[in-house]
Amino acid sequence: MPSPQAHGLPEPTTRAGRAALEALLADPAEALTAFDFDGTLAPIVADPLTSAPHPGIVAALAELSTLVGTVAVITGRAAATAVRLGGLDRVPGIVVLGHYGAERWAGGRVVAADPPPGVALVRAELPALVDASGAPEGTWIEDKGRSLAVHTRRADDPDRALELLAAPLAELARRADLKLEPGRMVIELRPQGVDKGAALTSLVEERAAQRVLYAGDDLGDLPAFAAVAALRGRGVPGLTVCSSSDEVTEVAEAADLVVPGPAGLAELLGRLTERIRVRGPGA
Repeated sequence: MPSPQAHGLPEPTTRAGRAALEALLADPAEALTAFDFDGTLAPIVADPLTSAPHPGIVAALAELSTLVGTVAVITGRAAATAVRLGGLDRVPGIVVLGHYGAERWAGGRVVAADPPPGVALVRAELPALVDASGAPEGTWIEDKGRSLAVHTRRADDPDRALELLAAPLAELARRADLKLEPGRMVIELRPQGVDKGAALTSLVEERAAQRVLYAGDDLGDLPAFAAVAALRGRGVPGLTVCSSSDEVTEVAEAADLVVPGPAGLAELLGRLTERIRVRGPGA
């Protein structure tokens, strides 16, 4: 039986990752494949409102959706925003879990509980806090509805802005009973008790998936990587993929397989679908 690598697929660096890839190829209909949005499906851009998937990657997801049990996107964005920016409604049967799993988009409908009151507190106080912090010009606030994020990528000195904001944002998060989530030139304040790991695990259980792949690029994706490891302990083969960048190295260090950003992920998806088609069901 040819190895996955014989057909152009990159080889995971871990034994568990190699076993999971082989298991996925052996029975793709029982697999759940899940992906972060920003930095994974879509390149990171200075203005998140202009984000768009890497060319061809949504078409690749659509093709993959005909071969595997479930295709999902798990993102910190509002679910409807990710669908709109990404054109994800072109992927048949896709499930989009927004706000780290607090929202669910499927079949054109969003289901979500009300946000906790701490979000309103942060919304009221955050502008004055950012102004008082002395953060450099270009630091700006993104209101995601169920969470708020402070971006420094467009600031004159992004790293200095993060340093100045870290302590006051931590105190605000404490008073609002929200979680502080650092990321790539961003700090987000979001509700407690939701993360991508819990969202991924819940969806795997709901779909009774027997194989799982998760791809991400940032610190918020590490709980999903941990969930994959936990699922392995329950007998579900799992593969973690890092869409790499120079800004966050921890994710690459934790992954079974590293690809060069969204372009690398698009290539991986193309080769994965080709390999599944060549191999055929149950081959």
